[in-house]
Amino acid sequence: MEHVQLKVEGMSCGHCANSIESAVKTLGATAKVDLGSKSVSIDYDAGKISLDAIKEAIEEQGYDVV
Repeated sequence: MEHVQLKVEGMSCGHCANSIESAVKTLGATAKVDLGSKSVSIDYDAGKISLDAIKEAIEEQGYDVV
């Protein structure tokens, strides 16, 4: 299991957090959003999903991974 913390711009509320967590979950990973630090902690299986795919899923929700 891999763990990564990404900085994400554009998140401001619980809906934002739910949107990102749901998008990452559909890929088979888990995400925990911290609105205060504008970050997302993600646990994923690198053998099944790439970090680029996770970043793309977040960006497709309208947020910027920086």
